[in-house]
Amino acid sequence: EEVGRVTRRKRRHSAAPPRVTVKDVAAKAGVSTATVSRVVNGHPRVGPEVRAAVTIAIDELGYVPNPSARSLMTQRTGSIGVVILESADRLFGDPFFGQLMLGISAALADRDRRLMLMLAPTRDEEARIERYLASEHMDGIVLVGPHGIDPLLKRLVKRGMPLVVSGRPHDQRGVSYVDAQNRTGAEAAVAHLIATGRRRIATIHGTLDMPSAVDRLEGYRDALRAAGHTLDPSLESAGEYRALTAAWAMRALLETHRDLDAVFAASDSMAITAMQAIKDAGRRVPDDIAVMGFDDLPTGRETQPTLSTVRQPIEAMGREMVRLLLQQINEPGAAASQVVFATELVLRGSTGEPAAAAPPTGSSHG
Repeated sequence: EEVGRVTRRKRRHSAAPPRVTVKDVAAKAGVSTATVSRVVNGHPRVGPEVRAAVTIAIDELGYVPNPSARSLMTQRTGSIGVVILESADRLFGDPFFGQLMLGISAALADRDRRLMLMLAPTRDEEARIERYLASEHMDGIVLVGPHGIDPLLKRLVKRGMPLVVSGRPHDQRGVSYVDAQNRTGAEAAVAHLIATGRRRIATIHGTLDMPSAVDRLEGYRDALRAAGHTLDPSLESAGEYRALTAAWAMRALLETHRDLDAVFAASDSMAITAMQAIKDAGRRVPDDIAVMGFDDLPTGRETQPTLSTVRQPIEAMGREMVRLLLQQINEPGAAASQVVFATELVLRGSTGEPAAAAPPTGSSHG
């Protein structure tokens, strides 16, 4: 009986179909094995017709790349790290990060890459993650949320690690990044508030060790100066890109400026919190105080009234970061790239208008 079981197991094993290899795919597509490897690894320098022939051959043969063999051959792991330099409560509390991760994860899935998410809210965590990255567990890094002159960013650049940063970093030398036109977008938002008759306009700004926050604050000031308004530092309140801090900031502005008739918040999350603080104080949005945000998150379309805002294409920005990162991985030594996406004004109920989108405020690529 035991011999019979062994025999049956051997028969089942011997009856298994042979594994489809890269050579089989190459033969069917009429290309070299090196070309098949380039297609599988998402290399950009493959013509569309060749890529299509290889893809069809893979589908017809049911070829599944061997991750271990591919790693040995290419000296790559197939893994991309997304390092977020923020705390877990900020990551999961602000829908901006969810939108960004949607774009990043979709782009990686399209290219058969694995995503590893890492949080580094403290310098100690940054050091731990750097040690992990130094052991070559990742092919490249998307870095989100660096504050100030971040030491992790500097050390990763020095190591020559393929790297793309979300947002323009303080030190741009040799760094690829993807950003939006923060200053231009903020200026357009405040200029619109002025054009609709608002005269006492405050801002709740982000954390000023981040260029995005500085740019949006400068855009607010640009619009006021262009309209001949005198800048009043008491109308500029720190929200730190946090809902709770933004609520405190809005309450303080309401107490000290009874004539306030508009507020520009540097993120939708802060704007939504500000709207609630205004209502809690017995004021009306937009009748008494107009509110403008920045991001165009889905949550802003569900508020009462709906939130006017500056749209930045967050998911598209996440996809673009992946594209730039894979370009670095596939073309070592390529020059750093900077991509800046256009923003557009989206007008809704919180400024007293129906939904409409103004033309984009421009875009640039570097």
